[in-house]
Amino acid sequence: MTDAGRIAATLDFRLSGNQEALRDRAREVAADGVAQFGRSTDSWINGYSAEFARIMAAEGWIGMGWPEAHGGRDRPAIERVIVAEEMISVGAPIAAMWFADRQMGPSLIAHGTPDQQAEYLPGMLSGESMWCIGMSEPDAGSDLASLKTSARRDGDHWVVNGQKIWTSFAALADYLYLICRTDTEGPPHRGISEIIVPMDLPGIEVRTITDMTTNRHFCEVYLTDVKVPIVNLVGVEGDAFGQTMRQLEHERGGIDRLVSNRPLYDAALRRADLGDPLVRQEVARLETGYRLGRLLVYREVLRQAPAGFSAATKAYCTEHEQRVAEFCFRAFGADATLWDDDVKGLVYGPAYTIMGGTSNVMRNILGERVLGLPREPRRA
Repeated sequence: MTDAGRIAATLDFRLSGNQEALRDRAREVAADGVAQFGRSTDSWINGYSAEFARIMAAEGWIGMGWPEAHGGRDRPAIERVIVAEEMISVGAPIAAMWFADRQMGPSLIAHGTPDQQAEYLPGMLSGESMWCIGMSEPDAGSDLASLKTSARRDGDHWVVNGQKIWTSFAALADYLYLICRTDTEGPPHRGISEIIVPMDLPGIEVRTITDMTTNRHFCEVYLTDVKVPIVNLVGVEGDAFGQTMRQLEHERGGIDRLVSNRPLYDAALRRADLGDPLVRQEVARLETGYRLGRLLVYREVLRQAPAGFSAATKAYCTEHEQRVAEFCFRAFGADATLWDDDVKGLVYGPAYTIMGGTSNVMRNILGERVLGLPREPRRA
């Protein structure tokens, strides 16, 4: 084989036969899910269906990459991406299992006690338990280290007080994976802990937030003297900042950040004037963007990216989603002034570069933690 041939052989981006079969099956199940339970724009965050979560579990598509010792399938991470892309690209309602599969389960496997793993992982894997994550607060969005929700030891319980916001599906969740402060001494990133909070405990009030699309998955969560067993602490008390950052690596570098509004894009292609060369050029740019974004996501899951690079993946992919939304608005023409499910999805576009960390924060992370650039000195 020539040198050129050897290089070409190493740059084969095709899926294997088994992976192609998995994609075909995922596409079939996704289509059936939409037919049974309806299509949801941005389905990983809007598309709640407990029934479909159980279907995903029956297919073995929850915990696909988790170790077999913890009930998972121990399958390559790329396979989870293949399934997730097919689900989200048509709007199949996966939100009921998404957060547990993506973040909570891996966190408990990495940092939880054997008792916690035995108690909580089976419900996640079966699609029976619904989880939400309490990170953001009214005065602590992208700056997680400034959070103020507190957990104080009182005998064999934590007493939790504080407020969380933008907590997706808190009104439906069985458990809140809470990021809170158990110590106020030292630098801001110290003293942060992760605690599992059952949502049926006294002292928890959930208020849904109606956003401009009329979706109500976002919630405010108020915690007033909520007593949580001490054993619900995950990992090391006061040293969970690193744990949470690893969760965000999973959250920011996923395929959901690329194809959230793919169903709208496909609908726009059916309306667009593809006979116009300028429209064809824009479609070509967007198709190229999808391919580049997918390669960035693949690089994340194959562990070929440096630590912290998910910030770049998230920034690129979510800005691509906004470009897709702008194209869809133009393609829909006057119909974009009508209020239907497609237009609700279109007006969601500005949120892509905000949720999960704003693009300017992602660029700061990339510059400081990946490129090693100096921080700008604080101004007096």
